Amino acid sequence: MFTGIIENTGSISEVISSGTNKIFWVDSPLFTELKPDQSLSHNGVCLTVEEIGDGKHRVTAIEETLRKTNLGDWIPGSMVNLERCMQLNGRLDGHIVQGHADCTGTCLSVDAREGSWEYTFTFPKTFASLVIEKGSITVNGISLTIFNVEADRFTVAIIPYTYNHTNMSHVKPGQLVNLEFDVVGKYVQRMLSLQS
Repeated sequence: MFTGIIENTGSISEVISSGTNKIFWVDSPLFTELKPDQSLSHNGVCLTVEEIGDGKHRVTAIEETLRKTNLGDWIPGSMVNLERCMQLNGRLDGHIVQGHADCTGTCLSVDAREGSWEYTFTFPKTFASLVIEKGSITVNGISLTIFNVEADRFTVAIIPYTYNHTNMSHVKPGQLVNLEFDVVGKYVQRMLSLQS
């Protein structure tokens, strides 16, 4: 479990194809605090740390993960948001995040607002019931509040701290981002579907 509060960013240093999988080496300031077999969120996708060395760590993304996320677009130099698992004795500053991206969304626009930025994203309409005004979502692993909800799009506001400490400053119109919808909404949707 995660909170959607990004701890640090890392940089992809190497991408290796292995069958239908992709192996990523990630340069990260967190490497001294990591250990093999640990779960770590990368752009909102929970991946297992497999090896650590030389200021970097290695993870593998399988075909299913590559199909549902933007990890297949990563190249050396790509910046990724990183978050370690939440601790049960800590504050939940964002919202409950599983690290299981539901789909990708596409950035439609980035509007500077004299001290903040507004990003509008589209998403597949099949997830429309999970997107509500002032609800929570993760975009590339960042816990954000949704507004201006339409059938297949929503907007989020980014404060300067988030803009400067995550990869949101690198997100441009046309770019894919990972989306994870609120898990509470997913359970409610499932229960309602079983009753009908």
